[in-house]
Amino acid sequence: MKTLQCDVAVIGSGPGGLAAAIAAKQNGASQVLLIERDREPGGILLQCIHNGFGVEIFRKDLPGPAYAQHYINEANASQVEMLLDTMVLEITQDKHIFASNKKDGMLDIHAKAVILAMGCRERTRAQVRLPGARPAGVYTAGTAQRWVNVEGFMPGKKFVILGSGDIGMIMARRLTFEGAKVERVLEIMPYLSGLMRNYVQCLQDFDIPLQMQHTIKRIIGNERVEAVETVAVDDHWQEVPGTEEVIACDTLLLSVGLIPENELSRQIGIQLDPLTSGPLVDNYFQTSAEGFFAAGNVVHVYDLVDWVTGAGLRAGESAARYASGELCCGGKKIAIQHGKNVHHVIPHTLDPLSLQHGDEQLQMRVTKPLEQPVKVQVLDGAEVIASRTLPYARPGEMVTIELKEKHREQVEKARQLTVQVIEKE
Repeated sequence: MKTLQCDVAVIGSGPGGLAAAIAAKQNGASQVLLIERDREPGGILLQCIHNGFGVEIFRKDLPGPAYAQHYINEANASQVEMLLDTMVLEITQDKHIFASNKKDGMLDIHAKAVILAMGCRERTRAQVRLPGARPAGVYTAGTAQRWVNVEGFMPGKKFVILGSGDIGMIMARRLTFEGAKVERVLEIMPYLSGLMRNYVQCLQDFDIPLQMQHTIKRIIGNERVEAVETVAVDDHWQEVPGTEEVIACDTLLLSVGLIPENELSRQIGIQLDPLTSGPLVDNYFQTSAEGFFAAGNVVHVYDLVDWVTGAGLRAGESAARYASGELCCGGKKIAIQHGKNVHHVIPHTLDPLSLQHGDEQLQMRVTKPLEQPVKVQVLDGAEVIASRTLPYARPGEMVTIELKEKHREQVEKARQLTVQVIEKE
């Protein structure tokens, strides 16, 4: 078995992993190893040929591969070592990573700090329990995206898409470009699960109908999908009798949510948040296991790749500081709780001393849309520590608020902080 030593090991080379590796190198880690199971770095960005990436960071509207290539080039220039086509099999609590590839066989990689950046995966038919027959022609939207954009293969001609996630809406447009007919996009919730801009640019602009509070009652077909039966649901997700409709199609795409990929995190014994299925992290993106950091969609599912990159940069900096002995794991940590109209908030805990060195950003998703002006507030009990006003808040779009150096004294006094999003009076 071949043995390798490094200061920081990063698992996953998507936008979070690439940014983490670069930041670790830039913050003093001399040996940074990036481990990727695919044959090339870039992650899911390589199949996302549509524009919309880099608006926050570069102030440019880039396609996914161009955004990824910027960080691939930077990683190479920073002399980040990459192990591609390499599968991580096991990680131990003392930071031994056992991996395998064709060239080296079995590898035992020992790191001073580990960054988990495995990203997320799509929910499948089995996980949303769609009834009906089991014919060919039922795919996740991401699978169809890879086939069309990378493999040059069209999975069907007549589509129904379940879920208004971003990948589903983007694929509705992409399939239309390729000459297919998208009959309907169905969403079980009374609001979008993806970005409003994708609804406008991908569905409205191409006259693709979206039905809210609708789902699929059954899939019809023997060897191949022939149709789907749809039904309206009430506010409690119960079917409304008499609203059934059969829509002829040969392919059903599922865009019904993403799940952080945390099998390795469970193996280590890292505590996971039941609300996000990702690790509990502090503001350094360190998990409950000392020396293990997590970044990007493995923590919670972001809406913009720019936010994933930002998380990767912070995790990489923190991991490098930990590897050098500069980042102290002791000290007071303030718990951050989700309050009114907040589903979850990241980070889960905050080191108040970090506010001496810069702002700390809290990111959250709301539980229901508020289309009128809202206030985002950080509270210690009933006392408002920080507040900002936004024109609206939607579940499909991240909401952020910053704690600054001026808030440090109040934060240090708090036993826990609560974040809420309420209508502006």
